Amino acid sequence: MTLTDQQTKTRTTPRRKVLISGAGIAGPVLAYWLNRYGYAVTVVEKAGAPRSGGYPIDVRGTALDVVRRMGILPRLRDSHIDLRRLTFLEEDGSEVALLHPHTVTGGVAGRDLEVRRGDLTDALYTAVRDDAEFLFNDSIDTLDQSGHGVDVTFRGGSSRTFDMVFGADGTHSRTREMLFGPEERFHHYLGYCFTVFTMRNTSGLSHETVMWNAPGRAAALYAVGDDEVHAFLNFAQPEPPFDAFRDPRAQRDLVATVFADAGWEVPGMLAALRDADDVFFDAVSQIRMPRWSSGRVALVGDAAWAPSFLTGQGTSLSLVGAYMLAGSLAERDHATGFAAYEHSTREFVTMNQALVGKGGATLFPTTSQALKERNDRLRNLSAMPAEEGRPAHSALTLPEFTPTS
Repeated sequence: MTLTDQQTKTRTTPRRKVLISGAGIAGPVLAYWLNRYGYAVTVVEKAGAPRSGGYPIDVRGTALDVVRRMGILPRLRDSHIDLRRLTFLEEDGSEVALLHPHTVTGGVAGRDLEVRRGDLTDALYTAVRDDAEFLFNDSIDTLDQSGHGVDVTFRGGSSRTFDMVFGADGTHSRTREMLFGPEERFHHYLGYCFTVFTMRNTSGLSHETVMWNAPGRAAALYAVGDDEVHAFLNFAQPEPPFDAFRDPRAQRDLVATVFADAGWEVPGMLAALRDADDVFFDAVSQIRMPRWSSGRVALVGDAAWAPSFLTGQGTSLSLVGAYMLAGSLAERDHATGFAAYEHSTREFVTMNQALVGKGGATLFPTTSQALKERNDRLRNLSAMPAEEGRPAHSALTLPEFTPTS
């Protein structure tokens, strides 16, 4: 029996209705596969449309198989950025080392992808938009699992009942908060804060990243093309600056104070930060949870396990986790399916979250001695070929799932 035959047979019975909160990366992937397995899918997203732009992201290892099975790998190959060099600078602006990026990231040249986040989200949305209902400019207000489903009220005023609900709404997940309680229970701060924004490319950079370091501080310019660069500022902070998280002006003031005496291109970056309209500021942290579901509601992607950008695996984990969650529900009820999802996916997530230590030590040394040791290692790396992909990227082999026959 072919997949189409199975889907036709499955849909002679009423389709189970599910709601996904979040139309970023994990949400559309989950919607795509749940639709393939016979579910009627609704996606609610607080933004007015799929979010374009954004900083470049990596798709590696097992995640490449997910986008291949979705049929969007050729499109993403066409969008590949092809970052060609990564330059590290001393505090005085002199060069430490010029490397191929894969030497540091553990990527595999010719196989791994680096694309603008907006290119990936657009490809995912295009793949599923005709097969799922999308509710933009709305979000979940309340969840009630008291009956044989999940009663949902939306901020827009409507209410509906679903067989299952999924939180794919990011590190600061509202769904997780409603289901499991405050974020503080699961938020593990990693000792840094960062901001990223775009600015004019006044340095002549092209398909490269230049990173400046001082103890506990880093600044980078990431040039995807020739016109604009992604500016990045990262700094060590003993405790999260909670007062700044909801105050854009306080964020800018904090960053300006931390980098006030920095050299290189940092003064120009701070000036651009004041006027940028796409500033993103956050703590570097992970979400760690003992379980990812409760009743008929489950979490996926950063809502369940945000690994932080220090691992380079946030996007890939979202792609793989959404595929595994949907597949675990292809032939099972929600309770059995959620248990299978945890059993099959948690070890992969844990392995990739553990990469955080390597990323922090390489990119953001916090003391003069640690920075000197890092720079010495980088100088030795400059003559080495790029390493093969780290095992964690490909530690999970994707199973084949089929819908209920």
